[in-house]
Amino acid sequence: MSTVAATVTLPAEWRDFLALTKPRVMSLVVFTGLCGLLAAPVPVHPVIGFTAILCIALGAGAAGALNQWYEADIDAVMKRTSKRPLPAGRMDRQSALHFGVGLGAFSVILMYFAVNLVAAVILTASILFYVFIYTIWLKRRTPQNIVIGGAAGAFPPLIGWAAATGDVALLPLLLFAIIFLWTPPHFWALALFVKTDYANAGVPMLPVVAGERTTRTQIGIYTIPMAAAAVAPWPLGLTGPVYGLVSIAATAVFALLTIPVATRAAGEGDAMQPEKRLFKYSVFYLFILFAAVAADRWLA
Repeated sequence: MSTVAATVTLPAEWRDFLALTKPRVMSLVVFTGLCGLLAAPVPVHPVIGFTAILCIALGAGAAGALNQWYEADIDAVMKRTSKRPLPAGRMDRQSALHFGVGLGAFSVILMYFAVNLVAAVILTASILFYVFIYTIWLKRRTPQNIVIGGAAGAFPPLIGWAAATGDVALLPLLLFAIIFLWTPPHFWALALFVKTDYANAGVPMLPVVAGERTTRTQIGIYTIPMAAAAVAPWPLGLTGPVYGLVSIAATAVFALLTIPVATRAAGEGDAMQPEKRLFKYSVFYLFILFAAVAADRWLA
């Protein structure tokens, strides 16, 4: 940690603080939260809705900043994260810590006073889970880090729904389950082609500690309950045919992309093209699935 701090020579710019919030990750978090809000069966005042989504974005940004504060040493030795503000020497760790804590506290307080208590409580839980359960406790200790830690990214649709209704129902719980079950195949596909980075950083991702074959098998296994959860809202009568047909088609493509990844022999080829295709599609998959949830509600 001291090595990272000692390299700081330049004052941080606004772009560095923005980078701390992990904008690319935040975009998916905000979108799923927005879709959870739009899928709720009650009208939401535009100001309340905007404030709720703003709070979700700020909370996600706070979690990202605190994650980078704690993992500055790991980020410094991983190629894909070495240019982040802390390992690149553009910011000191104390600034990142203060920024993350302040942003998180502000997001929760604003959610409580401007929206409602239930949404504020779930937002608080999501930030604390990501920072303490995933980042601090799980990530460096167990290959199940992504499995359990996946819950951190699954909270936004619950928060969006709660912001609109003040409670939680079966549909947002299923949306939570979709993201929770989607996370392992999504991240393990990434881990397969960046496993050297994780190994160098000492992060016990599944491909590092259990090998490629086990990881590929687990990707295939987790895709099955994920697919079931993705399609479930339609037969349960929680959504209409718009979501039902989109979810079936999109999930079928996900499954087809999973097959070559799950069945590929370890070390077969060097390009990892099937894994990269699955990883890229998995992001698009979640976007289209949640867009379908919102569209189904408004087209009903």
